Amino acid sequence: MDEKTFQNKLANLMSEISTLPKTERDKLARLAEQTRDRHAKMKQTVSDLQESLDYLRLSIKYLVFDLEATRRENQYLRDMLNKQNLSGGETLDHEDDSIQD
Repeated sequence: MDEKTFQNKLANLMSEISTLPKTERDKLARLAEQTRDRHAKMKQTVSDLQESLDYLRLSIKYLVFDLEATRRENQYLRDMLNKQNLSGGETLDHEDDSIQD
């Protein structure tokens, strides 16, 4: 149910309640007011959830972008090491061994 339909139905209900005897009218008017308040809280909760989901989507996009960039950088560095190995240069493993000694 959309917001306009809900508000129309609630207004119709309130007008119907106003025609009842006072004892019943007060009780039903309170219930209708509680319904209006709960509806407003539910709308706010849905809005907050939507905002959180939007933020999560954006964060995931940034993480995927960062992951792809890291993969490209790793591949570029591997290619550089492979070229260095093919040209007879020292490898990173040899450097690591000399550092550990």
